Amino acid sequence: MNTFTYHQAANIGAAIDAFTGHENVKFLSGGMTLLPAMKHGLIQPSHLVDVTKLSELHKLEETADYLLLGASTPHNTVASSPIVAKAIPALAYLASQIGDPQVRVRGTLGGSIANNDPAADYPAGTLGLKATIVTDQREIAAQDFFTGFYSTALQENELIQYVKFAKPLKSAYCKFKQAASGYALAGVFIAVYPNQEIRVAATGVAAGVFRWLEAEEAFKNGQDNPALERDDLISDLHATSAYRVNIAKVLFRRATQQIQNS
Repeated sequence: MNTFTYHQAANIGAAIDAFTGHENVKFLSGGMTLLPAMKHGLIQPSHLVDVTKLSELHKLEETADYLLLGASTPHNTVASSPIVAKAIPALAYLASQIGDPQVRVRGTLGGSIANNDPAADYPAGTLGLKATIVTDQREIAAQDFFTGFYSTALQENELIQYVKFAKPLKSAYCKFKQAASGYALAGVFIAVYPNQEIRVAATGVAAGVFRWLEAEEAFKNGQDNPALERDDLISDLHATSAYRVNIAKVLFRRATQQIQNS
């Protein structure tokens, strides 16, 4: 691991100011992705700005229409929160399926979506639940936030403060885990909103999370075998693209069944 300067931010303003005059600065919260990447030399930040203790990033609130979660909210908090379980049970379940207990205690919502790993769970929930990502500078719709392979719309010194999830009538998340890592070989999130508005988001299948539009139409029409054809499907040592597509279709059917039975 390279040497770096560590900053413990006292507030959001101080965290942003730490970028001034420095190159290659990274925010540190749970560190579940950042620290392993540093250990393997994949990234070499010169400064780390620790935002773990900022109270503004630990928001957990429910309104009539939204569930608001701070960027530094650990996965385990989301998984065990009665507020989340009541407002969006599928989101609590999603958080409970991330990694292992150690990862769930340390890993955070903001870190997960900012990293945008193509096999991560939170991007599927964020996109499926019509979320808005609120930063220190602006609000970004989830549809515009995830831009590709490990990439997002975030600027270099932009800090996620909280995520605003639109509360659905019903929702479900189904996932097939890669045994060693707990990441999704495929994961499908379905959310049902008033006026037959359906959101289906898939993770683990392509180079990034995406809205599965064919599955949305299939759900509306009572069909269970939606097409899934993309140019960026993943094939690796864990599974071929054809296998992932087949698993995604199975998960779509399972999630649909859960919603119909709820």
